[in-house]
Amino acid sequence: MNILVTGSNGQLGSEIKDVAASYKSFRFFFMDLPALDICNSSELDIFIAKNKIDTVINCAAYTAVDAAEENAVIAEQVNGAGVLNLVHALAKVKGKLIHISTDYVFDGNGFLPYQESDKTNPMGVYGKTKRNGELAVINGDIDGIVIRTSWLYSAYGTNFVKTMRRLGKERNKLDVIYDQLGTPTNASDLAKTCLDILAFSKETNINAKGNIYHYSNEGVASWYDFAKAIMELGKIDCEVIPIETKDYPTAAKRPHFSVLNKAKIKNDFEIEIPYWRASLAQCISKLNQE
Repeated sequence: MNILVTGSNGQLGSEIKDVAASYKSFRFFFMDLPALDICNSSELDIFIAKNKIDTVINCAAYTAVDAAEENAVIAEQVNGAGVLNLVHALAKVKGKLIHISTDYVFDGNGFLPYQESDKTNPMGVYGKTKRNGELAVINGDIDGIVIRTSWLYSAYGTNFVKTMRRLGKERNKLDVIYDQLGTPTNASDLAKTCLDILAFSKETNINAKGNIYHYSNEGVASWYDFAKAIMELGKIDCEVIPIETKDYPTAAKRPHFSVLNKAKIKNDFEIEIPYWRASLAQCISKLNQE
C-alpha cells in the first residue's frame, strides 16, 4: 500500500512519521507545502499517478480557528476545495482516503456525546469549511472515510499543551475557561488509529465508503481541567484559575460541549482508546526528554 500523508509537517502528520516504521507493509510518502499543495489539482493528479498512490491520509488543513473568520476564502480553499481535489484525484485511481475533521462541525449546544449521525451546525468559518470537506468525501465516488477528532495536541507544532507549559513556566497564575467541555486527544493515538484502520481494512477487505467516525481519547474535561492536568503532570508551579467563556472573548465561537461518542469506531475496527490523562502523561514525558 502506497500511502500519501498530506500536511505531514503538522501535529498528526508528524506523529504518523513517528509510528510509520511499525507498519512494514506500508510505503509512505510524507508531503507538505510547498512540495505538494492539495489546492493544486493538476499537481495532485501528477503526484498520485507518478508514485502509484492508492491511499491518502489527509492531515492538511487550515486550523487557525479565529484567523479563519477573516480569511474565509483561504480556509475554504484548503478545508473544502482542497479535499474535493483529493477526492477527484483518488477517484481516477480507485484509491482510499482517510480525511481528518473536527468537533467544530457541531454547535456544542447538546449535553450528550455527539454521534456521527447527529445534525451538524458549525458556528464559525473553520467549522463550516471543515464540514464542506466532509461532504466532499461523503458524496465522492471513492472508498473514503471521515474521522472527526477534538482538542488535538502532540509534542509537535503549536497546541494547548505546549502553550500552557510555556506560560506556566513564565507566570504564577493563568486564567483558563471551565465552561467548555470536550476531550483532549493525543495526536499519537490518532496516528496509530489511522494506520490500524488501514491495516484492518486490508486484512478484512472492509469498504467503509462515505462513513464518518468519531475519535478522541476517552473521558471528559474542561479546558480548566486540561490545564490543571498539564501543570500537575509537568510538575509546573502555576495556579490555574477557572473563568467563563464570556470572560475570554475570541473572534470565533467555540462549542460549549463537544464530547464525541466513539462506539462506532471501536466496534467497526476493534480499536481500544486510552484515557485522556494517560495519553497526556505520555506526551508530557516525551516533551520533558527534549
